[in-house]
Amino acid sequence: MLVSIITADDPALRDRSLAEACAGLDPTTLLAECQELDAFRRSSGNLYHRVRAIFFLQAIYRFHLPDKLSAEDTGSIPFTGYEDLLGRRFEEAIDIFLAKQTEEGPSDAISSSLAAAYHQLAFQTLADQVRKSVRTVRGNQWMFRMGHPADHPLRIRPELLSLTDNLFPVLCERTPVRMDLTHSAWSDIFFLGMDFPQGARVINVSVDLAVHGRDDSPKPPVEAYFRIIDQPTLRLTSIDLKASAEISALAEVFDFAKDYLGLLKAALIASGIVPPGIEGSGKSLADLLAQIAGPGRGIEIVSSVNDIPKGSRLAVSTNLLAALISTCMRATGQTQSLTGELTESERRLVLARAILGEWIGGSGGGWQDSGGVWPGIKLIEGEVAGETDPEYGVSRGRLMPKHHVFGDEEISTEARQALTDSLILVHGGMAQNVGPILEMVTEKYLLRSKAEWQGRQDALNLLEQILNALRTGDIRTLGKLTTKNFRGP
Repeated sequence: MLVSIITADDPALRDRSLAEACAGLDPTTLLAECQELDAFRRSSGNLYHRVRAIFFLQAIYRFHLPDKLSAEDTGSIPFTGYEDLLGRRFEEAIDIFLAKQTEEGPSDAISSSLAAAYHQLAFQTLADQVRKSVRTVRGNQWMFRMGHPADHPLRIRPELLSLTDNLFPVLCERTPVRMDLTHSAWSDIFFLGMDFPQGARVINVSVDLAVHGRDDSPKPPVEAYFRIIDQPTLRLTSIDLKASAEISALAEVFDFAKDYLGLLKAALIASGIVPPGIEGSGKSLADLLAQIAGPGRGIEIVSSVNDIPKGSRLAVSTNLLAALISTCMRATGQTQSLTGELTESERRLVLARAILGEWIGGSGGGWQDSGGVWPGIKLIEGEVAGETDPEYGVSRGRLMPKHHVFGDEEISTEARQALTDSLILVHGGMAQNVGPILEMVTEKYLLRSKAEWQGRQDALNLLEQILNALRTGDIRTLGKLTTKNFRGP
């Protein structure tokens, strides 16, 4: 029965909540359903069927089965299975826990262990698919195939190799951060956007910032700098984090745990300067830099985030990563111009590489966080996968969304100014780790939990109302709608 919910083409059946489906099932029937689900997730070639089956299993063992067991069925956890779980060998742990359940019957301990293992396996499976999709984006593929410095296709632009007063010129990229008037219940999470593209809709605004009473006018708060140096090393500096490092070995670029410079390292990798395909090759970093910049030369990259506290929820790190990648791409001739605005195709490549950089660095995230790469007010939407997309046949939607930047004929200059005049950014002194929230949102979506599924539909309806308020310039109504969105769905 539960497998048929996952594979159904009819939305009325496919969107049925798991809690509703399990409500009248006894323990024996639930265990039989779990056996079917486990066999299905092992054999299914459809990623999204497989992941949803895993989440069904996790929820049954966490919430639905334990309530129907005897209070005396406490059970025990096999130590070898626990070791596999800690070692992230989730498939092996599940097999051991299932064997224990077959031998001794269901118990609270085994149910808890299976729920934990299935939960971890689900997100591991999702992460693997996102990495695969990012790798197949056009413009990223070559970086995974290059394994020797002599094969490196990139070269530093001649303008950056001309000395002035014995110094190489500095290339600077300044980028706004993003705010969203609505993200339609975190609909830009990659899995949601790829499985439910019609529900992935975000109104995203690029914003410059100023400190009240100090600055004359707002300016882009995120800055990235690039220049050539006369040493065959990578010199990385984060001004706001007060961190700096001189890297002379290739392996250090891929060591994200060593220091606080992970974003700068991710930018070097995702931009293709140090391609991911060369990781573990044992080759010389000096040889790689000589191929790109010339013998005896290296690269210095500096990042700066001005007056934004950590955990601000303005997607500072993602937009900083995008700025760093853009700077590296400009410096190596991967853009039409060294300065000025990026073209639409270049922006999309920066977005794809920012996604790649986040997953390489282990942070993950959603596609709207790179909204600062596009100017102004924009609607970002998921796209159904077409025959030319790498996701075709794997998911309903594609990894990369489409961006519609609103022109003055859609949202007037007066409406934009009224919105600007109405915005004050206040820091409440609290940082937030959004990772567990995004995991919970993904889980609730896959289980089609009734209240959360209705909330998602309500959020999509609010988006249309917010768009209408922007188009008419009714900022007071816009404020009421964003408050309703914040406190409601």
